[in-house]
Amino acid sequence: QVHVVESGGGSVQAGGSLRLSCAASGMTVSSTCMGWFRQVAGKEREGVASFGSWGDITYVDNVKGRFTISRDNAKNTLYLQMDSLKPEDTAMYYCAAGSPGGLCSYSIGSRFAVGQFTYWGQGTQVTVSS
Repeated sequence: QVHVVESGGGSVQAGGSLRLSCAASGMTVSSTCMGWFRQVAGKEREGVASFGSWGDITYVDNVKGRFTISRDNAKNTLYLQMDSLKPEDTAMYYCAAGSPGGLCSYSIGSRFAVGQFTYWGQGTQVTVSS
């Protein structure tokens, strides 16, 4: 069965950095549409970044140049490197995986992107202080 588990969240000052990890099991990251989402309490989840099986990468506009999504195929792990963090980045961050064999058909900023993902992690909290 498919599981994704996030780690690496924490509390940092504005301008600091964090690296989130998503350990996957039951499927292969390199052949799956993978994504990072974030959610402020009570709000809808916002797509942050995606990494497709063809190596295609997309970002939501307000993290471009600051966040970097990557994967380690040998470790079957997805990462999100977050630099120059801002207070507005504060959220619960979730790793998500699509159905095995599926493709990332939409950029992460699309309203349709969330429908690409079937499996979700439990979330890891990121808090950025001013």
